[in-house]
Parts: sequence; C-alpha cells; structure tokens
Amino acid sequence: MNTGKTFRPVCGLLSATLLLTGCFNEPQDQSASGNEGRIRVAHLQPPRSGLTPLSDDAFKLSRWGTAETLVVLDSAGEAQPALSIKWQQMNDTTWRFELRPDVRFHDDSKLTAQVVENALNVAANATPKPRILDGVKLTAKAEGDSTVLVTTANKDALLPQRLSSPQLAILSLNAYKENGVVDPVNTGTGPFILRRVDGTSSASLDRFEGYWGEKAKASGIDASFVPDGTARAAALRTGTADVVEAIPVSQAPLLEPSLVHEVPMPRTNTLYLNTARGVMKDPAMRAAVRDAVNRQQLVDNVYEHHADVAQGLLGPALPWAAKLRKPVADPGTAGTPDGATLTLATFSDRPELPEVAIYLAQQLTAAGFTVKQVVREYAQIEADALAGKFDAFILSRATVLDSGDPVAYMYSDFSCKGSFNISQLCRPEIDAALIKAGEIPAGEARRQAIMEAENLILASDAAIPLLHERVIQGESAVLKNAQRDPRERTLIDGRTQLVSGDQNTDAL
Repeated sequence: MNTGKTFRPVCGLLSATLLLTGCFNEPQDQSASGNEGRIRVAHLQPPRSGLTPLSDDAFKLSRWGTAETLVVLDSAGEAQPALSIKWQQMNDTTWRFELRPDVRFHDDSKLTAQVVENALNVAANATPKPRILDGVKLTAKAEGDSTVLVTTANKDALLPQRLSSPQLAILSLNAYKENGVVDPVNTGTGPFILRRVDGTSSASLDRFEGYWGEKAKASGIDASFVPDGTARAAALRTGTADVVEAIPVSQAPLLEPSLVHEVPMPRTNTLYLNTARGVMKDPAMRAAVRDAVNRQQLVDNVYEHHADVAQGLLGPALPWAAKLRKPVADPGTAGTPDGATLTLATFSDRPELPEVAIYLAQQLTAAGFTVKQVVREYAQIEADALAGKFDAFILSRATVLDSGDPVAYMYSDFSCKGSFNISQLCRPEIDAALIKAGEIPAGEARRQAIMEAENLILASDAAIPLLHERVIQGESAVLKNAQRDPRERTLIDGRTQLVSGDQNTDAL
C-alpha cells in the first residue's frame, strides 16, 4: 500500500497484564482543542481483507470518514444525498443519479460519472461480490460527466438504499489495481485521508483540507486494532484511547459512567423453534415455550441490564417499529408439557449465549419440559441448526442488513425458501406478506407492510424474540461529537473533535 507521511511508532502503553493483544499509539496532549487534536480509536477487529471496500473492512473506512457512498441513510432508513445530490427512477430497473459537483478525491482527481461507473462495476463483478449485491445483477453506465445510470436485472425498490452500503464506496481510479486489488489509501473523498495502514496493528489518517463539505475539526485519526476487550476498556480508563468500540459488559462497571455510552443494535437474541418435526411441531408446545420465557431475567442476569426486553423481532435500533407494532390478534393457547423432552442448542462464540441457554433451560424445566442442552462453536453447529436437528436454537441475529431494511432478514429466516430458516417455517400467508413488503418502495407504506409480516411470524410462535442487544461505546471526557450509530457505519465525522476540559462541560 502507499505510505504517505511518516507514521508515528506504536508501543505498549499498558502493563503487560492488561496488554493481552494489540497496542495503542503514543499518548498525545489531551489539552489540545479544536482543529489541533488527533483522535485515537481502539477498534474491536483488525482488517481481514487489506481494507478493501469490497469486504466487511469497508465499515472501517466509513467509520473513519475516509470513503463515501452515493447516498447515506437517515435513522429511519431513508436514502439521503451524499456524493449524489438527487436521483430518480427511470423505469422498473434503471435509476439516474446526479453527482455532487466540485468533489475531489484525496489524490486530487475529480469525481466524475466515469469514476463512479468504474467503482460500481468493479464491485458488481468482484469475486466474491460484496454481500449487499448477493442475488443482485447491477450495471453502472456514465451519462455525460455528472450523471450515472444504474440498472439491475430485476426490479429493485431499494436500489438507493443498497448504494448506501460502505461496500459500494466510490474511490478514485488510482484505487483499483491489477488482480482485483482495491487500495483505499489516499483514494477516498471523505473529510479524512487514509495515509497508512500497518497490517493488522494500526492505521493513520489526516484531515483532508480539500473536502467538499465542512472541513474536519480534528487534525487526524490514529486507529489501533485491539481484539481483547479488557485491553480496550483499559485504554479508555488510562487515557490512551479517545474512542473505544464494543466494551464488554463485564468491563463497563469498572469505567467512569460518563465515559460509557450504550447504542441499540439492530440485533435480536431470538429462540427459534422447530415447526417441522419433534415436540415443537405442535403449536400448543410452542405456545407453552413462549409463555414460559422470562425475558427480564435474561436482561438482568446475563446482560446486566445492557439490553432491552424484546417486544418483537425488530428493536429500538429501528425507532419506527414500536410505533407500528400491533398485538398478535390470536396468540396460540399453551399446552401442558408433561415432561416432554426438547433439545435446546446454541453456540459458544458469543459468550452470553451459553449463559442464556442455562437460564432458558431452568425456565422451561420449571414449566414442565425436560431440557437437553447442546453447545458448540458456531462453525460446528450451524449445519445441524439449518437442517432442523434441534427443537430449539438460540441465535443472536442481525435484523437489518446492509440496505438498512429488515425484509431481507425476515425472508431469509421465515419464508418457505429462506436460506436461514432454522425454524423450518413455511406459511403461505407469511411468504405473501414478505413478498408484498419487498415490492413496496422505501417509506411509510413499506414499514407498515414489514410490521404486518412481523405480526404473522410472531403469531406462529416459530421464533420467540428474547432481547435486543446494545453495544457499549467508550468515549473520553475530552471527546465531543463522536457518532453513536446503530448500523456501525459512522464513528468519526467532521464534527468529532477533542476539546479541553472546560470546553467539554456540556458532555459530562
């Protein structure tokens, strides 16, 4: 990759007992304010694919404010202007996007329709494709210098939302190398220039003085990749990081409360029940499980209050869901278990889930079931779960995928042909409701249709939503305006800055 400016050395700043993995950049003068401070970020996961935007590494590029997309999403999932200032649907399969004028890349080249055409077509023809394009055949074609036509093989009501994915970021022509390599160093359009990446250890970014929008307040970003949660929490506590991703629940009580911020995630901890075979094939037994579950106990004892009791499949990260949710019209009547045996399975990769299984087993036993537990690593249990080999399966599931819309998740998990249908559910009325929702353009009518589909799914008792997860984000006392994004697309933007203690009293 390009190297840019000289990179400051990184060294161990924590004691050997705390620095279990990863390291942080040198401490900086935290009295710096306004435009002078460099923001130090401790990330949960290192890059896995060399920071190519065609992979999940794209979310780091967007969280650093270095790579931008044609559109962005607001809190309701509606598309808003970014590198494109307006768009219109020309027919069922073609959309026209007008580009923002006078945008320059970090290498000083100009944003043109030809550059956008190249970026989108590279993504569409990549192997493997970015996951936002799974099942989607997309082609971009420049129309003059300032407009781009984007065509899909089939009607796609969510194309603008799809183009908001960080995996479809627009980089300059210099980013695209031979053999499919995409290098984001010095090739984005955002308020910060990615100068250097030091493997899976760290990255350095500087403020982009030629940014098309308001110039960034901070002079730069120094990012470290620290998989160990204890080390990340210690970095916040000792003042060696200004922003820390994903502080473990166990570490939160050890931190100053004013530094800890909880963000609702579009992720639901759900108990999937096998509707095709075994004891859970009986709707009365599924209703008995539904009535036996004590969600509050899970939130209090497993998540230590850092989660929300689930009322449905979609949680607080989608603020419109609760407003549109209606009670299930005809909930099933619970039967009597009489010692019926069920196999309850989950995986160990997420440390909370085995503990959730223990509490659920106690609750179901108290209701009259005989419970057998199975816990394995996810890679060793996924195939059996999808094959319907368990009566019940606990899963932490993302409910909003890259388009910012839950229809894809609901179709995958609850339609007859769904690729992730752990419940083995097949109901024509549910399929019809999901197809209807998927065909409606983004907006209020689509959201209403989504909630109608959710109601039908809940009425089947094929999935018992338990709780909605939160992520705990750490922010130092001298940091102001960090982004707390449920979709994890933004973290540092142009308004984020370090301020002296007397300037930040409103944040304490």
